[in-house]
Amino acid sequence: KTYGNTPILAARGIATGEQMAGIMTMGADGVWCASVFLPTLEAETSENIKEKLVAASSSDTVRSKSRTGKHSRQLSSPWTDAWESKDAPEPLPMPLQTMVSEPALSIVKDKAAIGHEGAKKLETYWVGQGIGLVNESITAGQTVQKFKEEFIEAYENINNLFD
Repeated sequence: KTYGNTPILAARGIATGEQMAGIMTMGADGVWCASVFLPTLEAETSENIKEKLVAASSSDTVRSKSRTGKHSRQLSSPWTDAWESKDAPEPLPMPLQTMVSEPALSIVKDKAAIGHEGAKKLETYWVGQGIGLVNESITAGQTVQKFKEEFIEAYENINNLFD
């Protein structure tokens, strides 16, 4: 289960306690999850992004170089669509693309926050494919509690298979 004294954590697309139970049954010591916390009430993500995250499916994400110059998974938006089009220039290498994109995306975020419809459509954020399993904006504590309850139920179901 461990590599020396280092615990083995599973990551990528983990958004439910059931997934955590399955992964830990296969030998992981725990999980690393992030996207599930992005739409929580305490998260720093904007209200517009929280709404997009809760409405998103995994197919609403795209791996794009449009923000940093390196591939990163993001919410699909007209911003990512434009950068991914065949007529678009090749994004600059990291960190230069960030120097180009972040000032513009900061303006987009500010305009979206005051209700500008075009900016709300353009706004994007980093996210994992597991976001399709997140369908509500609740507190981080409620998210952890939900994970715990799902984990316990799934783990009991797994144990019952061997009784």
